[in-house]
Formats: sequence, C-alpha cells, structure tokens
Amino acid sequence: MSLIIFPAIDLKAGQVVRLAEGDMDRATVYGDDPAAQAMLFADAGAGHLHVVDLDGAFAGASVNGDAVRSIVAQFPGHVQLGGGIRTRASVEGWFDLGVSRVVIGTAALEDPEFVRGVAKDFPGGIVVAVDAKDGMVATKGWADVSTTTAVDLARRFEDAGVASLLFTDVGRDGMLKGCNVEATVDLARAVDIPVIASGGVKGIAEIHVLALHVRDGVEGVITGRALYDGRLDLAAALSVAKAAG
Repeated sequence: MSLIIFPAIDLKAGQVVRLAEGDMDRATVYGDDPAAQAMLFADAGAGHLHVVDLDGAFAGASVNGDAVRSIVAQFPGHVQLGGGIRTRASVEGWFDLGVSRVVIGTAALEDPEFVRGVAKDFPGGIVVAVDAKDGMVATKGWADVSTTTAVDLARRFEDAGVASLLFTDVGRDGMLKGCNVEATVDLARAVDIPVIASGGVKGIAEIHVLALHVRDGVEGVITGRALYDGRLDLAAALSVAKAAG
C-alpha cells in the first residue's frame, strides 16, 4: 500500500505546460516534446504518469491526441489520461491505445449513468475527477462551478466500481501553495473509494504527510510544477512514497 506518485504532463497545443489555477491564459511552457518529458520521468523511476489534454477539457473532445499517443507508445509504465473524455467511444479508444486509466470529470456531474456504465465495462479503469472551488464541484475545464459539493459527488459513485477519485483544489493548482491535504484526507475518509491528491504540491514535506494517510484511503498524489521548477526531486518523492507501504 505505498503511495503512488503521478508526475503530471499537461498538454496545450502539443506542448508541456502548467496552468495557474486552471487558467489557460496563465500557462507556463516547459517543453515541446511530451514523449521526451515522459521518458525523463521514467528514467527517474516513475511507473505512473498523469496526462491531461487541457485543450480537450475545454473542447469536450480530444485535441492533443498525437501527443498522448506518443507518450503512451514510449512510456514503459501506466498512463492515466484526462481532459475532454465524455463519450463511450473516446473511453474505448484510449483503452485500445494502451492508456491504463481514464479520468472523467464534467461527465461525472452531468451524466453519472455514463460513468457507471463505463466503470462496469472497464473494471479498475475509470477515475472520477472531483475538482473543487471552495468545496463545490467545478466542471468544463474548471470554467463552471456547480452547486454540488465534492463529497456529495464522490458518494454518488461509491457503488459504481470506479477505481479512484482524483481530488483537486482548483484554487491551489499550479500555484505552489501546498496541496490541500486536510480536504483530501477528509474526502478519503468520507467515502470507500481511494483518493488521489492533486493541486499545489510544493515539496517533499507534503509527500511525507500524504504517505501517512495511505491507510485512510489516499492512493496517490499528482505533482507537476514542483517537479518542473526543481522544488521537488522525483526520485526522493518516489523513495518516500515507497516507504509508506
């Protein structure tokens, strides 16, 4: 039961970027070869990646498909993919390509029966994104905020067979403010589905703290900007995460 570290590769116009608070106009470009970046993470010991098609999240359909395919073709571990995955055809297509798990966000709120259906047909393959602003679920690339709480959305899928919940505090994402560990752990304790932490990880201290909560249901943590800016050493994070088991 070790903590899973998911280095993040966010894609915008084929480039590796990080956004500030999900704002497409506040993107920092870190490279133009996503597959090469994936291999750098693999060389550091990563067995998992979290890939997001940012353009797809806003468009509602895949936009950076070529970049995703190149990552999946070269990365030797598991690729978890999100961003604009809102139809059964797109889910099936990514699994056929070799993606290990797909992340569904907007559709989880707007069409829960769709999520239940694919979760049943692809056991262990569906992750529900619970993106929250001040505790309320945000959708459509975080552009819209609903009246549904993060916990209420999560509980709707407790009996659906989803693999995990991906919890992001939108206000912290890409800001290096620190992951909202308290809210993540509270969610993990409130439901019977493993929870992946995301949003604002700034250093090794948070990895240590999250690792303490594996038995509470915290499955893993996604980190992006801290890795790219050199504030978090991936090999060190993986070592701490492994020790959690």
